[in-house]
Amino acid sequence: MKPSHTYPLLDPITIPADVRKLAKDQLKPLAKELREFLTQSVSISGGHFSAGLGTVELTVALHYVFDTPNDQLVWDVGHQAYPHKILTGRKDRITTIRTRNGVCAFPSRAESEYDAFGVGHSSTSISAVLGMAIASELKGENKQMVAIIGDGSITGGMAYEAMNHAGSIDANLLVILNDNDMSISPNVGAMNNYLAKILSSRFYSSIREESRKVLGKMPTVWELARRTEEHMKGMIIPGTLFEELGFNYIGPIDGHDVDMLVSTLENLKQISGPRFLHIVTKKGKGYPPAEKDPLAYHGVPAFDPNGDSLPKSAPSPHPSYTEVFGNWLCDMAAQDERLLGITPAMREGSGLVKFSERFPKRYFDVAIAEQHAVTLAAGQACQGAKPVVAIYSTFLQRAYDQLIHDVAIQNLDVLFALDRAGLVGPDGPTHAGSFDYSFMRCVPNMLVMAPADENECRQMLYTGFIHEGPASVRYPRGKGPGVAIQKTMTALPIGKAEVRQQGSRIAILAWGSMVAPALVAGKRLNATVVNMRFVKPIDEALILELAKTHDSFVTIEENVISGGAGSAVNVFLQAQKILMPVLNIGLPDCFVEQGTREELLRECGLDSESIFNQIEAFCA
Repeated sequence: MKPSHTYPLLDPITIPADVRKLAKDQLKPLAKELREFLTQSVSISGGHFSAGLGTVELTVALHYVFDTPNDQLVWDVGHQAYPHKILTGRKDRITTIRTRNGVCAFPSRAESEYDAFGVGHSSTSISAVLGMAIASELKGENKQMVAIIGDGSITGGMAYEAMNHAGSIDANLLVILNDNDMSISPNVGAMNNYLAKILSSRFYSSIREESRKVLGKMPTVWELARRTEEHMKGMIIPGTLFEELGFNYIGPIDGHDVDMLVSTLENLKQISGPRFLHIVTKKGKGYPPAEKDPLAYHGVPAFDPNGDSLPKSAPSPHPSYTEVFGNWLCDMAAQDERLLGITPAMREGSGLVKFSERFPKRYFDVAIAEQHAVTLAAGQACQGAKPVVAIYSTFLQRAYDQLIHDVAIQNLDVLFALDRAGLVGPDGPTHAGSFDYSFMRCVPNMLVMAPADENECRQMLYTGFIHEGPASVRYPRGKGPGVAIQKTMTALPIGKAEVRQQGSRIAILAWGSMVAPALVAGKRLNATVVNMRFVKPIDEALILELAKTHDSFVTIEENVISGGAGSAVNVFLQAQKILMPVLNIGLPDCFVEQGTREELLRECGLDSESIFNQIEAFCA
């Protein structure tokens, strides 16, 4: 299904070269059409919305000024890149975004030559663009390299590491900060736009360079002139930090003034070295409901573009795993004042809204800084606090050194609540939590748990919280099987599994989300089914007992097979010199692309029917 409207300027555009054929006075109406098309298409497909609405004029200006794909753009994270996808040959397929075999949720090198770098996690764009600029220059190429980074992503330390390096080697690149937080919006206006024109002009740059050459022979005078310039710029523009990092800072300017953007970018294109353009945009621009509540419209289902609100899903009697965690966190905090909650900019996604409201002094949003979040928790634990780090499985990968070095080696009391573990669906491989069993269970001192249902999730969180040392509880996106939740919190015996179904010949050992489909398949096979509960330590005593009474083992996990929970069983059996057939079922050794979670589980052989067929074939 495609938007039914006609767009005189947008419809003929198939590649950015078509944009560059337009007259400058056509760019503003093109941006209007692009915003309307984006609204219509996302209303059909769902997806990331408000961020893209804010980058429409910037996208038009970038493709108008720069010779893409020879000049290369890197969109940090990718939420803001839908307009870019529309102008770069994917307009007719944009309503397939985030579906199986459809347009990717984020920029992907495999999908388009206009996607210069694959993204999904934040704060990577400046490092990538710097690397591209260095390699291109060594080949003698004359290319413009541009990183577009959001104000959320600029909070990540990696962005500053890259800028510090770029400034020290005088690299030829442009960083554009898309600031949609509105915090400096009063500075945007005619005077700031005028200053940006002057500061980005070749005249100003040439005067600055010639002055440096002349006054450089008189060190005292040059230092006075340099400091005077810095103080003057610091008085009227907030760019001192970026100037200190070695960048020529321009802005802030109105990111919705396409004429201003084009003239500024044309000026900056003529300047070499590290340049930093600060633009201010409004998230959700041009669609009133999204302007009013950009957070609600960040990621949306299909909706009525003529309505004033998003469709409300029918209330469910069963909470999601994220809600189970959020409720437990508040209940536990009410009982134990040592509990502190930490999130790397994922308050809503990780279920900390209620906690942040009820316990504001014990709530810490560290912005997009996963490494800091983990070491912050370690420091808190050193002083007797009991921190809980609420983080997506895929984002904990970014703080693996801190997990090992700062938490595990010191055996500190830090609980990791790993949301979105396993396959997440439409966001694709950058957001899938496919590896945490593997990278957590190999770490000494770590307690690793996976609940089979909602009540077990609550009890495991309590178990991990009172445990002495680091612990993790990983749970999938969405809802569980609908088990009633007990208000009372009871610690589980560490390392003890639970036999859910007694059978013969085959013993199925399942973890977390795989217990439910394993029970369905196991019933058809008359197999014993075990809810293993613990990835580390595994229940060795039960495995030895089952090995005496069964002919074969089957392990099932929503994690890659390599190094996962099933591998722990294999290693133990080998160490005990027990020779018996073992079938390991889990995620394949590849990055699983986007689709619905149900589609992906089926394709990976992790639904009940596929599990049954694999076990039957193995036993045959």
